Formats: sequence, C-alpha cells, structure tokens
Amino acid sequence: MESSLTRRSALTGGLVLALCSALLGPAGPSHADDDRSRYGSTDQGAHLNLGATDLPEHRTVRTLAPGVTLTKISRGGADASLFWTAEVAIPSDSPDPDAPASALSSQASAQATADKLKAAGIESRVEHVQSPQLADAGGALGYRVRAGRFAAKMDGDTTVAKIKAAGFASSAIYTGWDGDTDTSTKTRGPWNLEVITIDPKTYQGRLAATFGPDLEKRETTSQLASDAHAIAAVNAGFFVFDPKAGAEGDPAGVGVYGGKTLSEPVADRPALVIDGTKNSTSIERLAWSGSLSSASGEVSLDGIDRVPGLIRNCGGAHDVPTPLALQDFTCTNANELVTFTPQFGPSTPAGPGLEVAVDSHDTVTAVSESRGEAVPAGGHTVQATGSDVARLRTLAPVGAKLKISTGLLGQEGKALATDKATSVVNGGPVLVRDGQEDVTVKRDGMVHPNDGNSFYYGWVHKRNPRTFAGTDAQGRTMLVTADGRSTESLGLSLKEEADVASSLGMVQAMNLDGGGSTTAVAGRTILNSPSGGGERPIGDALLVLPSRKDEQQVATK
Repeated sequence: MESSLTRRSALTGGLVLALCSALLGPAGPSHADDDRSRYGSTDQGAHLNLGATDLPEHRTVRTLAPGVTLTKISRGGADASLFWTAEVAIPSDSPDPDAPASALSSQASAQATADKLKAAGIESRVEHVQSPQLADAGGALGYRVRAGRFAAKMDGDTTVAKIKAAGFASSAIYTGWDGDTDTSTKTRGPWNLEVITIDPKTYQGRLAATFGPDLEKRETTSQLASDAHAIAAVNAGFFVFDPKAGAEGDPAGVGVYGGKTLSEPVADRPALVIDGTKNSTSIERLAWSGSLSSASGEVSLDGIDRVPGLIRNCGGAHDVPTPLALQDFTCTNANELVTFTPQFGPSTPAGPGLEVAVDSHDTVTAVSESRGEAVPAGGHTVQATGSDVARLRTLAPVGAKLKISTGLLGQEGKALATDKATSVVNGGPVLVRDGQEDVTVKRDGMVHPNDGNSFYYGWVHKRNPRTFAGTDAQGRTMLVTADGRSTESLGLSLKEEADVASSLGMVQAMNLDGGGSTTAVAGRTILNSPSGGGERPIGDALLVLPSRKDEQQVATK
C-alpha cells in the first residue's frame, strides 16, 4: 500500500501536469488511459447509490484549473449473474396489419409468441418487466420474450438466426443493460463515470455553450473543445440527427449562445441556463416568445433557425400529431413562419413557400417566391409555408420596416434576461428538483402513447450512456457522463441517473443528450469511451473555458 505522503506527492505533481495538459493539450484527441498512477487516487467515503450496496468504488480526483476538478468514478466489477440473451420482437395484437412489432406486449401476446417459438424448436421464456416508479410514470410495463443464456454475444448468433427463421425479429442483448426493479439494486456493475465540477467561487474562466461554426453542421465535442481551447467539455442538448427530421445538427429544443436565442423550446421542457458572468447555472422551464410586426400588422413566429414544417421533439402549439413534447419524434406543421439568423449557415433551407430578406436596419430588401437564400450580414430572413405565405407577403413587401422579435419566457411568464455571457441548452427530463428526485418523463415527452411502452422501455427503463448536469447546495455546477452499452460499463436507467445525481450532492439536476453522443473531454483528451465505437458529431457542447490570462498564454505558445 502506498503511503499518504507518496499519494500527496503524486497528486501534487499530477495537478501541474493536468493544468498544462488542459491548457495546451497533445496534438489531437485520444482516449485516456487509466491515470491513477499519474495523478494519485482518493477513496472517498461517500459512495454512489447505484447497484448493490456493498460494491467497491474507486475515485480519482484531478484539478484541471483553479476551481475546476475532474473526478473519475469506477464502481463495481464483473457480475457472474449477467449474460447475453436473444430478445424477440413481439408481433402487435392490433387489428392494424401494419402495426409494428415491439419489445413489450401483453402477457397473452408474449405467451403466444413463446408458444410459436416452441413449436419451431426454440425454448424461450416470458418475463414481466417492472419499472421503477418515477414522478409521473413507471410500474408494470408489459411482458417480453427472451431465449437462451450466452457467455458472449456471438454465442447467441445461432439462436437469433433460428428465431428469425421462425418469422420473428430478434437481437442479442446483455442483461446488464436491464433496469428492472427486481434486479437493479442487486447488479454488481461495472460502472464508469466522469464528473467535472466547477466552483464559481474560485473558477476564473467562463462556462458557456457552443454550436461551432454554424447551427446546421455537426462537430464532435473534442473538436468544439479544441477550437475554443477549453479546459474541459461535455456534449449538451438534443439535436436533429436525421436530415429527414430537419437541418442536421440543429438543436431539437431551446438554444441560446452568446446571449442570442437561436432555437425555440420544446413545449416547456427543462433547460440548463448558464450565467457566464457568475459561472452559475439553473434549471428552468422556458417558453417561446416570437413575433413579426410591420405597418400592416403583427403575427406570431413559429420558430427560429429550423426547417419550417419539421419540429423535432414536437411541442409547438399547432404541431401534428401533438402539441406536447414527444422525444425522438418529428412533428409537422404545414403552415409556419420561421426566421433565420446568419448563425444558421451559408443558406437557409430550400423549398416551396416565400422568403423575405431583412437587413440590419429592419428593412425588407427582397421577396423570393421560393425558399433558400443567404441571410444578410447582421440581418435576418423569414420563411413562410402554406397559408402563412399570404400573411407574410402582406406583412413584408419590399421597403417595409419589419420588426422581428425573438425571446424566451421564464417562470411566471417573465422574459428571460440574457446578455453576451448567457447560454441555454435543451434537455430533459428533470432528475432532481429542490433536493428531491423528481423524474418527469411523461411531462417531458419520454412516454409515447400507443406504442406498448416500447420507447419507454428502451429510453427510460433500460441502462444507456447518459450525460447530465446540475448544481449542488454550494452552487457548484457538475457536468457528468456515464458510459454504457458495453459489458465494461453498463450505463444508467433514468431512475439510476437521478439516484447518482442525488448521491453526488446535486439539489437540481437534468438529463442532457446521451447514448452515442455522451462524451467528456479534458484539454484535447477524450476521457470516456463513446458507445458508438468512436466519437459522434453532435449539435452543441458545454465548455469550461480558461480565463483570459490563460487564453493569452495558450495563444502565445
């Protein structure tokens, strides 16, 4: 066992190396090795409320800059009770012949599927899925069908092939990714987390969000961090991933960068609001406030910097099929007015409709009978589709003064005050509110009606890579990533994510984008293991930026 003096010496030397690395960094991104020997280790008394209560837990702490620490947490280890199995997609019992198969169904449908598999020579089991009760959802989700127990994924290939030959979709999954109520408190892991803590009392830099060169393109978290010479960074909000759902990379929810509102909220889902002057964060439910006005009248704006008619995650007043938030679903609206800023990209989305160009003096300089224009420097364009084409044509002829108002409303309908140091990123659901777990999955769109709880099962109930943020009672902001979708790091269910946030001392916390997006960076080093086999380009990121003095030092190197 190393002496405490040896550990202190190693930690002191490591802090100097860590600060230099954070400011200068190596030539390019790379995955971090276990750095316990380089930076020393501290085994803290407080353990995560995660899995079995008797699990070993190890923490290493690095200081990245004054007021900024990185804590690496590993909990648990190999669990002999976990195995690979073949999960079967259960055909729908709906009278609709096009209704899709799903992971969960009624007991009768699950048993009927198991009986058909047995007739084809495949022994399977029907399992009841009980999910932890959250603030507004949870409990019994339904029944699933699984077959076989395998030591490795490839060992299940033959069984999966037999199931498919019998006429059912199937894939191999690892039981360690289950979040079932009856097993989640007994699982022995392993789990791996990165916790970046920012103390506003001593941190002299700036906490901010960035989307990169423009909204419509995606960049990796490490690229955004490197470009800004960030001390540390994590991925941030949900974004458009599929071009069929809008402009790829566009925030799928509220986005404010450098004080400018560049994306409207999804219903009243939670947002992480950053005051970069005080380096403080809060979690607020925000609403959209946008309008166009001229001498001919005033109309409401539907959105900003997104493809008209496509609303990722829904949440607009006239969206189809729902005005409510609906995670990972694209609503539509045939009649929309959307304004664009120069930050969107080189040109606006092309298509039928009307587009007017507005210069920096609020004067309409051009009217185009189709959409797809360059935004004037310092100005805007406004696009109209459907029945709103005639409204925009009347409101904004060439030469008219057109006032474009975009902003956000906070609690009690008051305008959210912003300045150049304000950033806002989207996310959801809430995890912790006023010191109590309050996981609002239904309110925030993670409960999909009429899908047999399959979306809930995969997104909420099961363990996945997660990124989340919040504050503790001392006002410190924590940015946390948890690896998942591997046998070496199981990931977190949303209930476990809330449990972890609470056991880290957060009194306010919310979920950010996760899955393949989950990435943590220090300097130019990727700290975690992104689940997609490589780092995914994302929409925006949260950056821990150095002080101006440190930025100048970096610039002169």
